[in-house]
Amino acid sequence: MNKNAAIKYILENARPLDLAVYKYFFENESNQAVIDELSKFQNADGGFGHALEPDFFNPNSSPIATNDAIITLCRANALDSASDIVKGIVSYLESHDSFDEEKKRWLFAIDSNKDYPHAIWWEKKGDGINKFNPSVSLASFMVCYGNRTPLYEEIIKEAIEYLKYGEISGDDVNCYLLAYELLTSSSIDDIVNLNAFKDLLSKAIKSCICKDISKYGVEYVPMPSVIFTGEYTEFITPEIIPLINAEKDILGKLQMEDGGFDITWKWYTPYPDEYEQAKNWWRPRVTIEKLLFNKIQIGELL
Repeated sequence: MNKNAAIKYILENARPLDLAVYKYFFENESNQAVIDELSKFQNADGGFGHALEPDFFNPNSSPIATNDAIITLCRANALDSASDIVKGIVSYLESHDSFDEEKKRWLFAIDSNKDYPHAIWWEKKGDGINKFNPSVSLASFMVCYGNRTPLYEEIIKEAIEYLKYGEISGDDVNCYLLAYELLTSSSIDDIVNLNAFKDLLSKAIKSCICKDISKYGVEYVPMPSVIFTGEYTEFITPEIIPLINAEKDILGKLQMEDGGFDITWKWYTPYPDEYEQAKNWWRPRVTIEKLLFNKIQIGELL
C-alpha cells in the first residue's frame, strides 16, 4: 500500500468532515473540527441527514444517519453529554421519530428516502426494521447520554438475546460494537453482563469475517477491515490475525492509481449521476479506513 498516495488522495478529495477525521487521527489535530463539520449535517430536531451516510441524500433526520453521527463522535472521542451536538441527538431520539412503538425498534429505512436519490437498500420495505440495526446502538446511547428508561434497557437486552442465535452482517456487528463501547466506557454493567456480551461479539465477528483468503480482493466478501479500522483491537484473536495479515498483503493491489480505494457496491436505482457523487464522497472515507486498518500493529497484540 502506498501510504503517501493515499494521503494525497484524501487531502485532495475528502469532504470537510472526513478531512477533519483524517487530521484527528493522523495529524494530531483537535476533535473540534470533527464536531464542527459534523454539526453541519444536524437538523433542528437534533437528528442527522443531508447525505451524512452518502448512499441516501435524504436531508431529513433518520436513525441510520444519526447512528453514523454517533459513530463519528465516538471514534473522535467527542461524546460529551454537555455538548450541543449530543444534547441534540438525545432530543431527536427522545422524540421517537421513525420509531416503531409496537416493535420497539428504530427504523433502518424511512419512507422519505424514496423522495431523494438513494441506494436500493434504503427504500423502506415492510416495516422498515432491520433486526437491531441501529436500535441496539441508539438504545445504548440513550442509556449512557439520555434518560435511562426501561424501554431502552429492554431493547438492549433483546438485542443481546438475538445475538446468541441470529445471523448478522458486518454492519450489524458494528452497531453491537458501538453499543458495547458505549456501555463499557460509561461503566454500565447492570443491564447486560459485559463479559458475556464481549464473548458473544467475539463469536459474531469470527462468523462475519470471510475465512477464505483466496476471495480477498476478488469477490465482495467481508474482510477484517469491515470491523477493524483502528478500533476494537481487543477483539482480535489468534484466529483473526492471519486474516488481517492476508488483507494487508493485498491492499496494494486494491489501491487505485489515484491513491484512493474504491467502493464495492452499486445503487441499483436510477440515479447514475448521484451515485457517482456518492462514490466520490465514499472513496476518501474508505481510504481513511484502510489507512487506519493498515496501522494496526499485530506484534503489539501478541
